[in-house]
Amino acid sequence: MGGIAILARQHGYQVSGSDANVYPPMSTQLAEQGIELMEGYHPDHLQPAPDCVVVGNALTRGNPAVEYMLDKGLPYTSGPQWLFDHLLADRWVLAAAGTHGKTTTASMLAWILEYAGMTPGFLIGGIADNFGISARSGEAPFFVVEADEYDSAFFDKRSKFIHYHPRTLIINNMEFDHADIFRDIGDIQRQFHHLVRTVPGSGLIITPCNEPHLEQTLEMGCWTPVERLGFDRGNVTWRIDPIQADGSRFRVWCDNQDQGVVAWSMTGDHNMMNAVAAIAAARHAGVIASQAVAGLCEFQGVKRRLEIKGNPGGITVYDDFAHHPTAIEKTLAGLRAKFPRQKIIAVFEPRSNTMRMGVHNDELAPSFRHADDVIWYQAPNLGWDLTGIAHGDQPIRIINSVQAIIDDLVGHAGHGDQIVIMSNGGFDGIHTRLLQSLTEKHGTES
Repeated sequence: MGGIAILARQHGYQVSGSDANVYPPMSTQLAEQGIELMEGYHPDHLQPAPDCVVVGNALTRGNPAVEYMLDKGLPYTSGPQWLFDHLLADRWVLAAAGTHGKTTTASMLAWILEYAGMTPGFLIGGIADNFGISARSGEAPFFVVEADEYDSAFFDKRSKFIHYHPRTLIINNMEFDHADIFRDIGDIQRQFHHLVRTVPGSGLIITPCNEPHLEQTLEMGCWTPVERLGFDRGNVTWRIDPIQADGSRFRVWCDNQDQGVVAWSMTGDHNMMNAVAAIAAARHAGVIASQAVAGLCEFQGVKRRLEIKGNPGGITVYDDFAHHPTAIEKTLAGLRAKFPRQKIIAVFEPRSNTMRMGVHNDELAPSFRHADDVIWYQAPNLGWDLTGIAHGDQPIRIINSVQAIIDDLVGHAGHGDQIVIMSNGGFDGIHTRLLQSLTEKHGTES
């Protein structure tokens, strides 16, 4: 929604918005774009009456602003519908979908097109460091969008990505998530198959091999060419050949032809997969694969995706958005491959709707197996006790205060340690507070 507000501002609209508990980097980005942000949902935020209210999917009936909007008969639409009507209808849309990796893959793809001189538009659920902004109108014809399977609005329960009509579609993976709106994996597969139905026969779908839920979805009917990617020499168009075990250098092959070596600061098998999917999508839009490889060597990452926040006293503190067991496991595995001998401390806040419902309880503890020390935050409003699922080979400690977590880390962390803070929210400002406390004890970066 913040990105859509930025796009509307770039198109010359006067934009204001209401939200609750907004935190950086989005709050900072909106302010920099001259967008008025109002705390809470009050009817007077809709006075005088706007030309159109773009309603986010977090709002429900009973919300004061929603009720006022309906009572007054104000024109309204969903974010995805507004995006299609005003920007996407006449563009070549390249969409990155899947349970994990959408933000990073979309950022990589947008950067490759930028590197190739195409000046794409984009809407991404994070801020790529190469751009410093999460949304841009760009120049026709290309537009990159992070294609989310979450629902569109209280009045439109279709997945957001149904509105986007992509010509080039990446589907990274498919797992059960968003238990607050999907009953099971079958529900998710149906929405993804609706998306597959919207891709033209002259388009392209890019997927990894060996993703059973994804393959089952394509078997429901696919009318578009599919290119697959993976690490094996099997039936794939794109092959990944790691040079460094941590994924910081790898060779890219297309139809058994060497396309060059990506050497970058990213790590992990998942990021190598994301990268090659982006290269494949860019080639469909006209970028030579070797040029895309060269572009990724200059990719700088995405905020809140294993983003280094500071290094006081040689203790590295990361901010990471991972909130699903698979994403947690892959992120920590990549970090472990990069730092095989350093101590990795993972601090986790179970904050997503699915996590708070306890859907991933059985998979959660094992997903931290690459960490040496694990702290889970027992938030006062979680509603259930984390202690019952804190099992596994590595020690898992439950702490019910953010300040207590900070005190623990400051007391035990030492030079060379890697502290990964994992949450899809603000986590009560823990990153800034921790860095301040570590700096007070250990001094500045070293």
